[in-house]
Amino acid sequence: MTKLAIVTGAGQGIGEAIAVRLAHDGYALAVADINLETAEKVAQKLSSAGYTAKAYYVDVAKRSEVFALVEQAVHELGELAVFVNNAGIAFIDKFVDSDSVKVERLLDVNLKGTYWGIQAAAQQFIKQGHGGRIVNAASLAGVEASALQSAYSASKFGIRGLTQSAAKELAQDHITVNAYNPGVVRTPLRDGIDKRTAQLKNVSLAQQQANVLTEIANGREATPTDVANVVAWFVSPEAAYITGQSLLVDGGMRYQ
Repeated sequence: MTKLAIVTGAGQGIGEAIAVRLAHDGYALAVADINLETAEKVAQKLSSAGYTAKAYYVDVAKRSEVFALVEQAVHELGELAVFVNNAGIAFIDKFVDSDSVKVERLLDVNLKGTYWGIQAAAQQFIKQGHGGRIVNAASLAGVEASALQSAYSASKFGIRGLTQSAAKELAQDHITVNAYNPGVVRTPLRDGIDKRTAQLKNVSLAQQQANVLTEIANGREATPTDVANVVAWFVSPEAAYITGQSLLVDGGMRYQ
């Protein structure tokens, strides 16, 4: 039977790398994103390489759309085995200046979106009766809060809490729930973070990126593939006994 992996936010960056890695590992891929055009490009790339993949539109902030995504993907691609709550957004601003609309949208996408993803995937796994794997996108900013990222940090701390709570409840159903905590990963999202941070700190973009690099013990930024490799391990047989964990993928920026 075909193993299905659903990856949200899979139209670019880390999500795309996760989709590519899981396809390589033998999963049929539901490439889900709020940007259907980029999702379709990723799905087409995978299909052209001989993998099974289909693009789906989803706004993870809307519970009904997340549940519909699971139902449709299972109907079209096979039994659910993996659900990756990768979709997320960020904005950079001073705490006291943060716009209420931006804050609410970020929490809706990052925190509530992850909640709905866990819920929808867990219900499908329980229905199937064979267990499954859920992996969530947390962040280094959810381990040690970042200045200028108050809402983002709050959402990622919350995701780590959701991961632990869901893991405790769902273990009896043979469902593992884990999270990855990326540090600095060169993606379009990170480009925007660096640009806005440089403006607020009144430094050049090059200086901002150089400053961040000094915090990384390994001396380089992460690639999306670095993160995808961790997700692949979380859903592998080797990690069957691991649940409720959030793993730093930061090249040695912080230590737990």
